[in-house]
Amino acid sequence: MAQPSATLGPFAVVVLDPGHGGQDSGAMCGGVLEKDLTLDVAHRVDRLLEAEGIATVMTRLGDTYVSLAERAAFANRVSDCIFISIHFNEDNRPVSTGVETYYAAHQITPGSFMTSWLPFLWRALSESPNLESQSLAGFIQEALVARTQALDRGTKAKQFFVIANVTSPAVLVEGGFLTNKEDNSRLTSEDYREQLAAAISDGILRYRDALKQRQSAVAVTAPGRR
Repeated sequence: MAQPSATLGPFAVVVLDPGHGGQDSGAMCGGVLEKDLTLDVAHRVDRLLEAEGIATVMTRLGDTYVSLAERAAFANRVSDCIFISIHFNEDNRPVSTGVETYYAAHQITPGSFMTSWLPFLWRALSESPNLESQSLAGFIQEALVARTQALDRGTKAKQFFVIANVTSPAVLVEGGFLTNKEDNSRLTSEDYREQLAAAISDGILRYRDALKQRQSAVAVTAPGRR
């Protein structure tokens, strides 16, 4: 895990959230478990971001169960971060395929909740989606499609608990369908999972660069600057 650096700019830490774990296996198909894939890809993203000098933390490091509320609360204790939850899809239609990235339709706002893991104490959802979460989702989705050539299912707003209850920019990545024969076959390949991880890392880096450009533009046009 890389150490935070004052030179990183817009955010200091990436919180990686490998979905499921422990007794919660997530989607299952042909002996492939979602919880194993999410952890594998998260570790790969962790390594790639560390190589870029970006600090990371993970909501789970091994095959352990962590509740959705605990994951969100963990992220909310990390200052100046973004949150990436990694998942894989399933569908009762075996033809369903592709990658998609979600942001919350309504997300809690900073200072709007008590310091507690109890979800019923978390109130004050935003009236519209968090624009930074939308932007982050767009960069990651674009990179996913470019790297994997998978079907582009786009970015979507949905009220997943784990991203709706995080105050920082937060997205949930669906990296393919375990119930699709072709997707499943690709996901069992280490090379393909490395491409997925590289895409997520690419999207994060491009989002960071866009934030830096915006901050520079604001600084240049700020009143009193010559």
